Amino acid sequence: MTSNVTAVSYGLKMTPAGLEQLRSVLASHGAELLSESSAGDSRYGVQVLDLALPDATAAGLAALRRAVADAATDGFDTALVPSGLRSAARKLLIMDVDSTLIQQEVIELLAAYAGKREEVAAVTEAAMRGELDFAQSLHARVAVLAGLPADVVHSVRKEVKLSEGADQLVAAFKAAGHTVAVVSGGFNQILEPIAGDLGLDYWQANELEIVDGALTGKVLGAVVDRAAKEKYLREWAAAEGIALEHTIAVGDGANDLDMLGAAGIGVAFNAKPAVRAVADAALNMPYLDAVRHIAGV
Repeated sequence: MTSNVTAVSYGLKMTPAGLEQLRSVLASHGAELLSESSAGDSRYGVQVLDLALPDATAAGLAALRRAVADAATDGFDTALVPSGLRSAARKLLIMDVDSTLIQQEVIELLAAYAGKREEVAAVTEAAMRGELDFAQSLHARVAVLAGLPADVVHSVRKEVKLSEGADQLVAAFKAAGHTVAVVSGGFNQILEPIAGDLGLDYWQANELEIVDGALTGKVLGAVVDRAAKEKYLREWAAAEGIALEHTIAVGDGANDLDMLGAAGIGVAFNAKPAVRAVADAALNMPYLDAVRHIAGV
């Protein structure tokens, strides 16, 4: 019998009892365990269970994901991944940037130079929870930057840190011949050098307007919001000839929801509760490279 779904568990405290409980839940839903293997490293453990599932339709998979989430124990999470995605010859990984690819929210770093960091951070949090319209909130947050010298952009670049494992994740996907993209509600001026250093295939963010060496407090063109993120996922997958079911999207906020929903599997990375509740998988530890185990890379 051929595996049609793979259960990938990952976490800082994987216990035999927790894994046995997972196997019990899977078996109670008719899943037949075909093979099992371990991976991971000194940072976190990984357990991979190849399964034959009687109902591997979208509805059947969603029901099993709910059951697994409801029975989850502390210390690790489990992603249920269609085996066709894990075995695909070519995949597209698309990620959010702020609080996903990188550890910070760039708008907050910029706002600090205007003495408005706490004020802007509160708006960012509300937007990421889905309580505010993202485009409107972005315009309001960028407005506080008006008059700042453009040199603050260079200062902020030096403050940005990649999430742990981000460079390993990108390198693994690229080495295996896959496509890696990022799409951000942040800013091209910060993202461009990061994209270049990582060798990303595609990237897109907002453009801060700079006039006479100063920020104007405005962005140029249409805002990269949740709808735009899904649009770029579809466009880049089509350009590469990669089926949507072979795409992996990773994000943390409400503006990532459309992208996460459209991808073959959507991963909520240390995400807001509203995002974790609807994503296909949750990653609740700081190591972004765990996504490679979910994707089978």
